[in-house]
Amino acid sequence: MKRIILVAFTLALLLSGCKIFKSSKKSEAVAPKTETTAETKVFSVPAPKNTIRENPVSDTMYETNDATAVGSKPVSMRSEKFTMSSEDQAAVGSKSFFIIVGSFSSNENAAKFKQEVAQLGFKPIILHSETGYYRVCVDSFNDEAAARSRVQKIRTEHPKYADSWLLIKK
Repeated sequence: MKRIILVAFTLALLLSGCKIFKSSKKSEAVAPKTETTAETKVFSVPAPKNTIRENPVSDTMYETNDATAVGSKPVSMRSEKFTMSSEDQAAVGSKSFFIIVGSFSSNENAAKFKQEVAQLGFKPIILHSETGYYRVCVDSFNDEAAARSRVQKIRTEHPKYADSWLLIKK
């Protein structure tokens, strides 16, 4: 009988020392948490401020020429390195803004398109871009504002080239 009591006492000590039993006893002893409803937070975003940039020429949002009429889309721009033939280099000089009316992955297709554009009175050149495309350029400028207005003029006079854009020489 003493052995049974001793074994029961030993088991009680061992079981009271286990973490498993302690954690279950604690969870029973602690009252369950009641959920409280918190107020819904509403965040407000301040309205954007109308700011005027010092150099709006490079920002399509602030074009002020006549071509910003309803229905005209802004002039997109891309800056790339490119090469051209030596004859074209002599004709272009050191201009930085080029009006692109077509881009082709094949030089043959670009040459065919160049002939088509030349029949409309343009003096096109082909630029080989660093991206591997052959760009057909119809005009070049040193001034960005003049280049943008020429793009808009081409778009209105030749709706076929409504997706023309500006390439900036890197």
